Amino acid sequence: MTSIDFVVDRNNLHQCKVIETPLPDPAALPAQALLVKVTRFAFTANNITYAVLGDHLKYWQLFPAPAWFGNVPVWGLGEVIASKHPGIATGETLFGYFPMATYLVIEADDVSKRGLRDAAAHRQGVAPVYNAYSRVSGDPAFAGRQGDYQALLRPLFMLSFLVDDFLAENDFFGAKVAMLSSASSKTAYGLAHLLHARNNGIKVIGLTSAGNTSFVTSLGCYDEVVTYDSVTALPANSPVAYVDMAGNTPLRATLHGHFGEQMKYSGIIGLTHRKSSPDDPAQALPGAKPQFFFAPDQIRKRTGELGPAGFNERFVAAWSGFVPNLDRWMKVIEHRGPASVQRAYLDTLNGRVPPDQGLILSLSE
Repeated sequence: MTSIDFVVDRNNLHQCKVIETPLPDPAALPAQALLVKVTRFAFTANNITYAVLGDHLKYWQLFPAPAWFGNVPVWGLGEVIASKHPGIATGETLFGYFPMATYLVIEADDVSKRGLRDAAAHRQGVAPVYNAYSRVSGDPAFAGRQGDYQALLRPLFMLSFLVDDFLAENDFFGAKVAMLSSASSKTAYGLAHLLHARNNGIKVIGLTSAGNTSFVTSLGCYDEVVTYDSVTALPANSPVAYVDMAGNTPLRATLHGHFGEQMKYSGIIGLTHRKSSPDDPAQALPGAKPQFFFAPDQIRKRTGELGPAGFNERFVAAWSGFVPNLDRWMKVIEHRGPASVQRAYLDTLNGRVPPDQGLILSLSE
């Protein structure tokens, strides 16, 4: 038997291919190791960000690929089909970070009732969340469509949650308006939902393209929706916090020029606008100096203050308030097989996936 991997050219993300490698013999697995079948995974614009920043943030090292190629990490679900760990049975379901592949060998360590981590040497040196797997067998929150929502949105909503927490912790830097670019993106509308739910007088404005205006308006979590070509018509007399989900350098410069010293915070969260450079966000712009928001730093800070249980309790409460919206906000679209995965990847890379769709993929036919 063979394992199928979908890999991309690290220097030209439009070049991609499928490779086959021998499947490890379950009987020959090392002690503590698991052979996991990757059953389904989500693919969103966030995965494109992983690829764009693959070298910079070490994403490419997580799942080795042939020279010059990389395996884009994805969030998904897998089934343990062979286990050399006495505490983990075959048939268990794991939720976590997987390669775009049909199988993964995990060196199980720090095993508890709730989860485990992969201790493989090449997977160290990154944020712990990228090596952690939840044991979710029998958990209704990870079954069926709910499991799809977890894969599609839980990691993105964690980022939304952390940005909301960061802004609130800093009293929104004195801003009265929160502006979010790429307002149709899942991370953006997760954040907008949280900001809107605070009902603290902060106006939430979504910036989007003309083609996505109807969708963004229909979400109901933005107080105002503005197209990119109209941003300079916004009143510039109120202090603003800008959350840049796109990493769009020209848009950032336009907004800083328009709002000037009223730009109280300028945070760069994502890089969906791939033609922009992530290297020099500042460029001597007026107002607050743009800065990258690094989620693991906020996680470490807040878990240190609240404890892991306290932090998780807050997140679960926020997630529980978010999930009921998803049936009307998003249609889950499933694709199976290498050819379908390749099409879905290229459609996402080229911005052809409608904002109301969530892609769940599998390389198995």
